[in-house]
Amino acid sequence: MARNSRARDLSGSPSLQPEQPELAELAEPTEECDPEALGRQICLRLLTLAPRTRAQLGDAMRRRGIPDEAAESVLDRFTDAGMIDDAAFARAWVDSRHHGRGLSRRSLSAELRQRGVDAEDISVAVEGVDPDQEVATARGLVERKLAATYGQPHDARVRRVAGMLARKGYPAGLAFRLIREALEHEGSDLEDLPEPDGD
Repeated sequence: MARNSRARDLSGSPSLQPEQPELAELAEPTEECDPEALGRQICLRLLTLAPRTRAQLGDAMRRRGIPDEAAESVLDRFTDAGMIDDAAFARAWVDSRHHGRGLSRRSLSAELRQRGVDAEDISVAVEGVDPDQEVATARGLVERKLAATYGQPHDARVRRVAGMLARKGYPAGLAFRLIREALEHEGSDLEDLPEPDGD
């Protein structure tokens, strides 16, 4: 009887239950007294998920309250070890987002700036997409979008293609020139198509 009563006390009394840490606490590093150790844990966890820039990792540590001096020390160590390489990040980003999404050099530059990549690394990375390649990519986007909208009202097709190119960072002049070329190729009426501005 006493044994059953004690079992009920252990399972039912909040005062006798062993404290259970929250799941979020289990995932936290334990080196709270060492900002650099905590910073390393934060960076390693993020880098395990995906490549990150130095600025992104620095922002993550600041949000967690890591002092600037400790954060810079961690970032320097990771950079020296080759675990942070903004130039390589930028090149990989440009290759993936241009070939995979068809983004223009202007859009790619803006995305890299948002991720804290410096201007020199951005410039070198986007130079990997030469102007002819950028035009060829835009032309392919136009052709695919026009093919997908064939049979729809002419104005709607033009608006959709132009809007798609604008969202990917291509200038209006280039967009309308390529749209005009593609519509001419398919024999569509170009009477109401706006004249392209200068690129």
